[in-house]
Amino acid sequence: MNAKSATSRASKTSRKTAISKGTAVSKATAAKSKTGKLPEWNLADLYSGIDAPEVARDLQEMDAECIAFETDYKGKLAENVAKDNGGQWLAAAVKRYEAIDDLAGRLGSYAGLVHAGDSVDPAITKFYGDVSERLTVASVHLLFFGLELNRVDDAVIERALLTPELAYYRPWIEDLRKDKPYQLEDRVEQLFHEKSQSGYAAWNRLFDQTISGLRFKVGGKELAIEPTLNFLQDRAPEKRKAAGQALAKTFKENERTFALVTNTLAKDKEISDRWRGFADVADSRHLNNRVEREVVDALVGSVRSAYPRLSHRYYALKAGWFKKKKLAHWDRNAPLPFAATGTIAWPDARNMVLTAYRGFSVEMADIAERFFTDRWIDAPVRPGKAPGAFSHPTTPSAHPYVLMNYQGKPRDVMTLAHELGHGVHQVLAAKNGALMAPTPLTLAETASVFGEMLTFKRLLGQTKNAKQRQALLAGKVEDMINTVVRQVAFYSFERAIHTERKNGELTAQRIGEIWLSVQGESLGPAIDIRPGYENFWMYIPHFIHSPFYVYAYAFGDCLVNSLYAVYENASDGFAERYLAMLAAGGTKHYSELLKPFGLDAKDPRFWDGGLSVISGMIDELETMG
Repeated sequence: MNAKSATSRASKTSRKTAISKGTAVSKATAAKSKTGKLPEWNLADLYSGIDAPEVARDLQEMDAECIAFETDYKGKLAENVAKDNGGQWLAAAVKRYEAIDDLAGRLGSYAGLVHAGDSVDPAITKFYGDVSERLTVASVHLLFFGLELNRVDDAVIERALLTPELAYYRPWIEDLRKDKPYQLEDRVEQLFHEKSQSGYAAWNRLFDQTISGLRFKVGGKELAIEPTLNFLQDRAPEKRKAAGQALAKTFKENERTFALVTNTLAKDKEISDRWRGFADVADSRHLNNRVEREVVDALVGSVRSAYPRLSHRYYALKAGWFKKKKLAHWDRNAPLPFAATGTIAWPDARNMVLTAYRGFSVEMADIAERFFTDRWIDAPVRPGKAPGAFSHPTTPSAHPYVLMNYQGKPRDVMTLAHELGHGVHQVLAAKNGALMAPTPLTLAETASVFGEMLTFKRLLGQTKNAKQRQALLAGKVEDMINTVVRQVAFYSFERAIHTERKNGELTAQRIGEIWLSVQGESLGPAIDIRPGYENFWMYIPHFIHSPFYVYAYAFGDCLVNSLYAVYENASDGFAERYLAMLAAGGTKHYSELLKPFGLDAKDPRFWDGGLSVISGMIDELETMG
């Protein structure tokens, strides 16, 4: 398996009923509120439960396959690849390696999804930890493969790639060899790999369990983080304020734990980066994303310079709609005074998204519909469930699963559209196999954001009431600001934390000062940052699980703005080209995938074009009064 696969799949990502029964929907948690009954996923497509005999069988098979693979191939690559039939020999090895990766992906994904559904249940936590540990121990036997393969001479590899069976894997082999300059000797790589379970993976688990276990007192009730955050979008100002203050209070009580987790993981990354020879704190992420540092720097520079004409200008407008000069930070995402009230029921949300998808592509809608009909979605809010939302690709021999915490808000509909975009992308890319289905983060957010845009544009086109059109447009601007401005501010925050950590530990107070600095710069003068906000960095999971991931959202949003402009002006065939781009998975560099659309992310004007779409929407809002 890919050295990164087992632990990354597991850490990306459930659920007590699914464990014991495999498919059952819990009567105790079935949502019968204004949203209607919400679906819970059927994880039995992976395994029927954590005690299923198939889990033990597959773990044993994985152990045996990994040991056999090492016995058959370790120390033999250079000699055998250089032979006349070297291409066929290596192709057979890669196919075996891929089969193991697929099996490990199934095991790791199931453990991760079960844990995401209930991260506080002791039995689930033990299962997740045990499977993660088994995956790490087994994959130690595979570490040699990529390391040895990268030591084979370029000319020998090129000659072997003339064999058709191996040529199929050229994208994976070329991608693997990009890691060559940062590769360490085998025993050091093995040590890093084995220590990950007691190192960063353990701290990831501590974060997940801590954040899921936090409780926030709002209106006399003890709430988990997801419903508390949801109150920040409540129509009642007193509820938003109460939620903001409750978050601040609980975060303050736990600041030492979160500061320790942050400091430890930043130091762990610094050690790895130093040993591997990465020059910049984010270079390992750029390499993983297969994107050049200068392209990311251009994106970040463009967004930061656009803060005044984007977030600063919009929040000033929003404060005016509330007849205020400034909005308290807990009112930043408040529903607009003229926005429609009420809860969007789950069947209506489903219909909105699928109708929008079908208007673009029947194939895209048919794939998305399977998430509903085949129970690939887990939508209710539950104690212990992971906050936020994701679409987990699992492994090509299975299918993706979507987790969200649906509460009937307009933003939840857009979240559904977003995650189904991921899901469609993952289904289409699966045909490339376990090694080449994964998509770099630079393009991983493209399908999701495009799905949001399709849904938004359809709703906007159907809205005739002027005030509701204004509310819809403002809501989209807020989402884009949260995706572009906020994520670039997050990236700036991470850069500052990781850079300063090189000189020693940061106190919770110092981390809070850096947070307030980047937030103040990005939000602008119309947002009144009140005491307590200095600790709101604590609940962002990307800082813990995927350092520097966040710029991928801004990358994807700006890219989709440009892509959607091509779609609106395109002749027939755009949908086919778009789905072909998604189906390519990780087989092509992002620059190659964008060529059919006439887009070049290396062009300095590219990012400004994407940002101008947001600016143009704010222009329109200003004319509406």
